[in-house]
Amino acid sequence: MGVVGESGCGKSTLAKLIMTLEEPSSGNIFFKNKNLEFYRKNDVLSYFSQVQFVFQDPLSSLNPRKTIRQILQTPMKKILKTPKKDMEKRCLELLELVNLRPEFINRYPHEFSGGQSQRIGIARALAAEPEVMILDEPVSALDVSIQAQIINLLIDLKNRLGLTYFFISHDLAVVEKLCDRVAVMYLGKIVEYGTTEQVFDSPKHPYTKVLLSSIPKPGEKGVSSIILEGEPPDPANPPKGCSFSPRCFMANSKCKQQTPELIEVNDMHKTACFHYKEL
Repeated sequence: MGVVGESGCGKSTLAKLIMTLEEPSSGNIFFKNKNLEFYRKNDVLSYFSQVQFVFQDPLSSLNPRKTIRQILQTPMKKILKTPKKDMEKRCLELLELVNLRPEFINRYPHEFSGGQSQRIGIARALAAEPEVMILDEPVSALDVSIQAQIINLLIDLKNRLGLTYFFISHDLAVVEKLCDRVAVMYLGKIVEYGTTEQVFDSPKHPYTKVLLSSIPKPGEKGVSSIILEGEPPDPANPPKGCSFSPRCFMANSKCKQQTPELIEVNDMHKTACFHYKEL
């Protein structure tokens, strides 16, 4: 699943809430029919054996004082309680999974490039043998050529290991390639949700349409992006009605007075817009 939206809309905050790095001010998060608070208080190791995080900045997320062996062994020791005799073999398997050479196991994070460091971050997450991986802008800090390599690696791992990704990005082209479902966020709320095909081929929210208009499409000439006017409202003081209405090219008086609910418009395709039939 991909989560998209402009900076400050709440994507990373949502990821941190899922990873218990922040506490919610209201509402609940459920995983396998259990409230996240249950795992936090009673079974946190079980939770982190199933859900792992890959950070945006690979270098800052790796302990500079530890070798790659020690970094990979940490989740094995703390989460899986892997026997010491099995750790070395597993470390080498993880390096192979992310296409890194076995001799890298004795090196330190500062000896690696950004792309290599992100591969190590992915290997560290895989060391816990999770079902779900939360990836917060995992390629945004990398060169374009390296981005493609990491995305292809993630696709390969998803197919080989049966992983589920919660993939946060502002790059819709990457989301389209990697994700099966997409949620579009604006000012802290999901305004559209559906399969990748539904959202990209038939958007039902004006904000989604604006985002999609910014994607370059080879062979299409004379197609201009939709330019939004103004800045996003203050999340601490949102406007009355639809939060997107001050910038929306379809907004009317109803939009400025009433808040649209997220409703299903077609086979799991949901939107929070009064004008979805006109799009």
